[in-house]
Amino acid sequence: MKVIYSDKHQAHQGGMELHRGELVPCYEMPSRAQFMLDALRQADFPILPPRDFTPEHLSRVHSADYLQFLRTAYSQWQAAGKSGFMLPSAFPARGQRQDKIPTGIHAKLGYYSYDASTPMVAGTWQAVEAGAHCALTAAALVAEGEHSAYALCRPPGHHAGYATFGGYCFLNNAALASQYLRDQGKRKVVVLDVDYHHGNGTQDIFWQRDDVLTISIHGDPATEYPFFLGYADEQGEGAGLGYCHNFPLPAGTDWPTYQQVLLKALQLIKDFRPDAMVVSLGVDTFEDDPISAFKLKSEHYPLLGTHIASLGLPTVFIQEGGYAVAEVGENVAAVLQGFEQAAAL
Repeated sequence: MKVIYSDKHQAHQGGMELHRGELVPCYEMPSRAQFMLDALRQADFPILPPRDFTPEHLSRVHSADYLQFLRTAYSQWQAAGKSGFMLPSAFPARGQRQDKIPTGIHAKLGYYSYDASTPMVAGTWQAVEAGAHCALTAAALVAEGEHSAYALCRPPGHHAGYATFGGYCFLNNAALASQYLRDQGKRKVVVLDVDYHHGNGTQDIFWQRDDVLTISIHGDPATEYPFFLGYADEQGEGAGLGYCHNFPLPAGTDWPTYQQVLLKALQLIKDFRPDAMVVSLGVDTFEDDPISAFKLKSEHYPLLGTHIASLGLPTVFIQEGGYAVAEVGENVAAVLQGFEQAAAL
């Protein structure tokens, strides 16, 4: 399996986040990608740079005004006499207007974001664009006939919606990969999100579509980020009704319970009969992850890869979360190795 990686992710670093009422250094840091890269090199996965893609690929899943905001936000910040990292200070909540795009940068930050945990810095756009190109390259490899590919994207993407950012995410890499597969002739695609946090951005983008099935296994949003989406009764709308499935699980969920739910999700995928799969791979389900509450152990990640491989589908892996930095690389490599070994049988 080829690994697609760009060191441009390092341009996105610095700043603070508001995490459960405290202003703290960001858990989403450049060292995450370095630990993953080191583990994948040690496991002899080939590392490739991303290809270049046109802006039109990004506009297949994100609105034009949102993309323009991301490209120009930091220059607007500087024009307002600001420096350092950017965080929003106000949001259009219930009862406030959301139909007008504001002109000032402080208002724009709150308009396009939905949390104060996702700082932007001078190099954010450079990093997120490179990450999107990693995802698109992995999808292109699979569309061209490879059985699988892995995009080492940083920052992650599954919380980014059609025109919103949050949860460390700016461009939805899994959605970009899925749309690319569709545009290249894959009739039906499934997104399986195994990150600890609900893939609310992916759900938003495909909410009214029946050609992309979305499935997310995650911490219960009653207590876990993103809090306001990810409940089991969210099933899609219009043509997409019945093509969205959420499996919220309580804090303390261990592997036996998680595996039972995973098998239910895999059966839904079999019933959908997709032509390709995109896996939003978060390893923040690990027992020592600092911002999550599941109890999976390192020994369980090869089993996760084995289960995913049992579907026999062309598969694009997209890196999402995982914040127990010392173990994150080992756990990612273990999923991919388990997948490869099972796929080879």
